[in-house]
Amino acid sequence: MADREDWVYEAKLAEQAERYDEMVDSMKKVAALDCELTVEERNLLSVAYKNVIGARRASWRIISSLEQKEEGKSGEDKAAISKTYRMMEGRYHSTLQNLQQANDRKEAAENSLVAYKAASDISMTELPPTHPIRLGLALNFSVFYYEILNSPDRACRLAKAAFDDAIAELDTLSEESYKDSTLIMQLLRDNLTLWTSDMQGEGGDEQQVSASSGTLETEDGILRTDI
Repeated sequence: MADREDWVYEAKLAEQAERYDEMVDSMKKVAALDCELTVEERNLLSVAYKNVIGARRASWRIISSLEQKEEGKSGEDKAAISKTYRMMEGRYHSTLQNLQQANDRKEAAENSLVAYKAASDISMTELPPTHPIRLGLALNFSVFYYEILNSPDRACRLAKAAFDDAIAELDTLSEESYKDSTLIMQLLRDNLTLWTSDMQGEGGDEQQVSASSGTLETEDGILRTDI
């Protein structure tokens, strides 16, 4: 237990210092323990990976854009360099490595999908839309759709539904879970912004998935919910 508390504290320090790779390292140790994570630990894990993945995805988009510009200038050498650089592996891929490289990837993905759907059905029946566990499940399920099943449309719709349902009942949120729930709602909103931007950047049809307009009061200020 002492190690667990130390790792959680290290993760909090890393978050304050905006050293999210180190935050991921600390929370991976906690997640590897044979025990259920607390709401705070789940949120720390989500924040760590969200920032690590978000930074790498932003870098990917920038390099891809530069690569396309070089290809249009007959600068083949520079385009090749840009393409090679874009193929760098981000650290977050290590969390998906077993699933991506396993021979039974399809079976593993299908089993995960069944488990997520079952858990989602239970949470929607037993928990209110603003409960941090229900919101956290929706966050993870939507990331699963986006990252593993390559289904950005489903990912966006799931994230939007979870966000909008929580906003509609925000006034029923208990003081005890307010901070945790609003943090996960922020992550859902950030993912929606990022994913819709990626989809539009790839030339896909514009998706009507933006979250409902309005404002969400948090302890740190005002979180705007319009995208």
